[in-house]
Amino acid sequence: MARLLSFFAEYNFRVEYKPGKLNVLADALSRRPDYELAHVSRVSTDLYDRILLAYQGDENYTLLVQFLSDGKDAKVERVSPRQQAQLHRYELADGLLRYRIDPRDGPWVVVPNDEDLTYDILLEAHGALVSVHRGREKAYQAIANYVKTCETCQRVKLSGHASAPLQSLPVPAGCWKSMSFDFVIGLPADDKGNTGILVFVCRLSKMVHLAPVRDKVTGKQAAQLFLDSVFRYHGLPETIVSDRDPRFTWAFWDTLFQLRGTSLTMSTADHPQTD
Repeated sequence: MARLLSFFAEYNFRVEYKPGKLNVLADALSRRPDYELAHVSRVSTDLYDRILLAYQGDENYTLLVQFLSDGKDAKVERVSPRQQAQLHRYELADGLLRYRIDPRDGPWVVVPNDEDLTYDILLEAHGALVSVHRGREKAYQAIANYVKTCETCQRVKLSGHASAPLQSLPVPAGCWKSMSFDFVIGLPADDKGNTGILVFVCRLSKMVHLAPVRDKVTGKQAAQLFLDSVFRYHGLPETIVSDRDPRFTWAFWDTLFQLRGTSLTMSTADHPQTD
């Protein structure tokens, strides 16, 4: 878009509206009669065919499907006593056995006891964002076992232990009374070979000073950059917030602690968001 705007900026022109019925030249390009203006796509799946085939290998549902298929000629003795008590919940539609959990809800497709079929359904339901399958009897254990082997679930699973409350830093009393700083490393090299930036930020005004550095910058070099980029303009801050980089916890502070009135506040371990 920016490239097109730059191209059109070289010309003086006026944009005028033209009704579609008068824009014959545009119609010749965008409304060709041999183009398909509307296309209906249908989703095809072999899941139902696999369920129908799996019914034949499940003794629990083979007789029940046959009973419902016989209609008025069906003999109730063919099904188990437990299924007889729940016959009012079952129905057969397009060869698929459906079970109604609640009379107010629609019937659910009954999934036969087939390990491969059950796994594929769990995979589809678990991997999709908007899918859900209530499963067959005792499906909770199968779902629990599947979740235990799901890499994503185990990686992002929340901890059962309560986290400590956040400890916010106090609001500075003035600009550059408190500052934070950190390295940004791994950038493309400039003409001087610098591949990183040392970032100094005022915690109140969010004013920023940037100093180019190399990947192997030392603590003494960082201290000198602080003196050149921050101290010469704003003086020495009352508090300085940094992470626990060895360059900050040793040589850097050996240089700055020779100056008066500076206190060091270390950030929490393994919590880089502090600064």
